[in-house]
Amino acid sequence: MTVELETLAPPAAARPAFAPSLAGRAAELVRQPMLVLSWLVVAVVIGWAVVPDLFTSYGPYDGDTTASFAPPSLEHWFGTDRLGRDLFARSVYGARTTLIATLLAVVIAFGIGTVVGLVAGFAGGIVDTAVMRVVDVFLAIPSLLLAMVVVSVLGYSTQNIALAVGISSIASFARVMRAEVLSVVTQDYVKAAYGLGVGRLGVMLRHVVPNSLNSVVALAALEVGTAVLAVASLGFLGYGAPPPQPEWGLLVAEGRDFVAVHPWTSILPGVALAIVVIATHRISASFRKDRRR
Repeated sequence: MTVELETLAPPAAARPAFAPSLAGRAAELVRQPMLVLSWLVVAVVIGWAVVPDLFTSYGPYDGDTTASFAPPSLEHWFGTDRLGRDLFARSVYGARTTLIATLLAVVIAFGIGTVVGLVAGFAGGIVDTAVMRVVDVFLAIPSLLLAMVVVSVLGYSTQNIALAVGISSIASFARVMRAEVLSVVTQDYVKAAYGLGVGRLGVMLRHVVPNSLNSVVALAALEVGTAVLAVASLGFLGYGAPPPQPEWGLLVAEGRDFVAVHPWTSILPGVALAIVVIATHRISASFRKDRRR
């Protein structure tokens, strides 16, 4: 008498869903205006990165020395810098540089961290112990400091910043993935799969990986905001794109010498950066809430 493996799997209602129904999501958005606003902010910033010309008529390098340090107005929403360049235009065009670096960093951290955590949790024993001791070492080092060390070794550029931020975040993904794997491998449907003769590779790919990714995906959403802040911080410190390229951290840094007299040169680009980070964290919080249902 054979036992169907599907009958031993957890019921569909008990499984965390990656995407709630469209109607349920729409109703939830209506009840959470801040979540709607967060998605709108993210959509606008993506628009900045993809089609910046739609949001400003100025170029990121267009300067007018007669309009140097012009205050915010209908013509220059964020004012201008010392060279008369429109700061809103530079913020818009800088979104592409910052977001590409951010997404690359998250992809690196998610891809490598997930594999490391999967191997550690699924293999167990000495492999798990050795891998997690290395992960603990990385977790003990502040992520920004680790990123600074990596980018100092690789060289100063936006691409190297993305790689450095991604490497500094691998340990967090590995730890979360390992915890999820250790929870899944004890489930009855995994034991039943072994009993039916399914090999370790088949069990890992068919059952362990799909059922372990929920929390890791939520962490990836949270990491987007964290990576934006890390990329901008490294750019502020001078590790990223060299002037005159527009980059969010560099924009804040360029105005710091004039902030006492012309505060908009640093404050408004900084506020725009903060709004993006807050929006992504709010969206991540909604993802984590969905995973717990």
